[in-house]
Amino acid sequence: MGDAIRRVSVALSRESTNLILGRARVFIMRTGKELILATREFAQDNSVRSWRILLTTVFAYIAALVAAVLLPFWILKVAASVLAGLFFVRLFVIYHDHQHNAILPKSKTAAGLMRVWGIYAMTPSSIWKHSHNHHHNHNSKLRSSHIGSYPVMTSERYQKSSKQERAKYLAMRHPVTILLGYFSVFIVGMCVVPAMEDPKAHRDSIIALALHLVLYAVAITFLGWAAAFLLLFLPFSVASALGAYLFYAQHNFPDVTYMDKDGWTYEGAALVSSSYCKMNPVMCYFTANIGYHHIHHLNAKIPFYRLPEVLEKMPELQSPKTTSLHPAEIIRCLRLKVWDVERQQMIGLPEMRRC
Repeated sequence: MGDAIRRVSVALSRESTNLILGRARVFIMRTGKELILATREFAQDNSVRSWRILLTTVFAYIAALVAAVLLPFWILKVAASVLAGLFFVRLFVIYHDHQHNAILPKSKTAAGLMRVWGIYAMTPSSIWKHSHNHHHNHNSKLRSSHIGSYPVMTSERYQKSSKQERAKYLAMRHPVTILLGYFSVFIVGMCVVPAMEDPKAHRDSIIALALHLVLYAVAITFLGWAAAFLLLFLPFSVASALGAYLFYAQHNFPDVTYMDKDGWTYEGAALVSSSYCKMNPVMCYFTANIGYHHIHHLNAKIPFYRLPEVLEKMPELQSPKTTSLHPAEIIRCLRLKVWDVERQQMIGLPEMRRC
């Protein structure tokens, strides 16, 4: 009887110890490579779900374009055209995920469709993959962050720059440049410049430009100028402006951290140099969760539809640096111009002059 009691006591003691240790492990905050490895369980594509999301979004985008032409009254037509622009943003993020091999990585059909979409969306894969992969591998590095991202100067470098260099720098970060992202970022940045620099390597950029000229010509010839505005110009302009701003604000916000090579780590840059943009459920849908940007930079192979799950299950990622689409927050982000090394923060030009 005594031996039986002792065995039960030992078993209970071990169970209690394991329970305590298990709870302790929950509260141990993972860092570095261990944190990246912990995200791998979420980097699994559900091909059925991915195809369903892709096809339903394509259908919704086409339906919105058709409504923009067929609906009566201009206010309804414009609303449908703007809605098409929002579905365009969702499709772009889906394309962005595919380029990272986060969704449908083994599907040749998906690869072909996404290649066509990249050309239609003025983001040909030849230039997008090169610039965007560079951005991920050098996020927040002062000397190389300009490739695939908005350039960032230190206040010291800005003060030493020529008037021409300053003007070019400020023009690239200007709110009007972001608002006109259809022209500045996509037509010029993604198509015209690459095609001029290396026509052979970026033939898809030339094809994208030609395709858009043909689309506008066909729309104007057979449907009229108004239809061309509703089917092409307005949706592309809305999507490009929103996309350009989101990309800007995700790495240019008041609490962002920039650094040089010393002290830079991939996971560190994801957590301190990439924001979590808080949005309502509607905007989370249209932006395909791109606001969970700190998690995306930690592991770009996590499908966009699993990013909220990662945030919920990983406590290490639940206290990110945040932004939002509130007008006041947008103004705060757009006012930031240079990185102040001494203050270790982004500041505006008036603050720099007071230094």
